[in-house]
Amino acid sequence: MKLKNILKKINLLPNNKEGESINMENSEHRKKITIEDETVVSIDIPKIEPLPIEEEYSEKIVYGITDKGNRRHNEDSILIKKIDDIYLLAVADGVGGHRAGDFASNMAVDVLNEIVSKEYNENLSIEDLRNLLEKAHTIAHQKIIENAVDDKKGMGTTLISAIIKGNKCIIANTGDSRAQLIRDETILFKTKDHSFVQALVDEGHISEERARHHPMKNIITSALGLNDFIVDIYEWDLVDGDVLLMSSDGLHDYVDRDDILNVVKNNDNPKDIVEELFNIALKETKDNVSIIAFRKMKNE
Repeated sequence: MKLKNILKKINLLPNNKEGESINMENSEHRKKITIEDETVVSIDIPKIEPLPIEEEYSEKIVYGITDKGNRRHNEDSILIKKIDDIYLLAVADGVGGHRAGDFASNMAVDVLNEIVSKEYNENLSIEDLRNLLEKAHTIAHQKIIENAVDDKKGMGTTLISAIIKGNKCIIANTGDSRAQLIRDETILFKTKDHSFVQALVDEGHISEERARHHPMKNIITSALGLNDFIVDIYEWDLVDGDVLLMSSDGLHDYVDRDDILNVVKNNDNPKDIVEELFNIALKETKDNVSIIAFRKMKNE
């Protein structure tokens, strides 16, 4: 999307993050976690703590955390689920204010889980999986629009989702949550953010490093439920030892690339990777923090 077109649309895509107006006065501490191995569990609890996958073996393969960080409320949601021979992963970062953003991110991961769980079978091709994630994003987008009434008017959410099947990783992205594939101390692939600063980078106005510190870094140009809806699909090949890192911008907007690579380099266990990155982010971030790490293991 050209920068001049993005400038026209910025006011249509508020994400209510730092520097933008959001009414926190009467908001309550509430959070929904969607994270499980065989079934998805939704929990409303007063305070969010880092949550592990329940099966002990899973910590060697995948682990996730979502937390309010240095905000009053958590508008992020995550999903980690094993379905037959695939892993389904997702991070959603709600926009539009506490009640609306929380609702939107929850709805996105719920719809994603429902559609993939219902329609997946082991005979689906890689192209089928690409189409399945795109379909899930599109339906979630439509449902959020349908429910955007009264105090939820204008709500939306980012959504980064992944299906991992054998040596293949299929990614669908809407918004500025991010997936990165790390191999041999290098970020081999990463998704492209749908954001104002990414447009500046694409057109050569600023560097990626400057984008992390830009005062308009929180302006997104696409989200589920909002006017400009885009789904980008990626297909990455995995080898043993690869780490797929998925995060909301509460991590990747505040933690340096080199710090992320060092943490992955020094930790084999996804739980250790996530918890160390979370602790680093918590010292710097002004946002909610959500992180999922998946390590490709032999026969996974």
